[in-house]
Amino acid sequence: MQGEKIPYRMLSLDPFSTWMGIEILECEVGRCKVGMVVRENMLNSMGKAHGGISYTLADTAFGFTANTHGKYAVSIETSINHIEALEEGDYLEADCIIEKVNNKLGFNIIEVKRGDELVALFKGVVYRTKKDWEE
Repeated sequence: MQGEKIPYRMLSLDPFSTWMGIEILECEVGRCKVGMVVRENMLNSMGKAHGGISYTLADTAFGFTANTHGKYAVSIETSINHIEALEEGDYLEADCIIEKVNNKLGFNIIEVKRGDELVALFKGVVYRTKKDWEE
């Protein structure tokens, strides 16, 4: 399967990302940009977006990008820095570009933005399996 098509297939098989309202904005081998709107049912007890919302968006961009090389890839370590609080109605974008890939591991940094404002910074390490994505 061509690498830039894999994230679309992954999204079609991902009920959680679909529930989140995540959409693929741009995709090519080694890069995927996704976006979504923060909804009321994503808010925490303080009326701000739950930290898991920006985390999930970044993690989705990370997973989609890691798989564009045609091999099944799974995360083995991730972390996030929440920089700004998020509100209902905010439109978020997460852009993932592969920073470093070798035979087994990939290292990625994903920026989550609200417009031009950086709101979270996600870092991930992915393990690339030997299994190929097939048509």
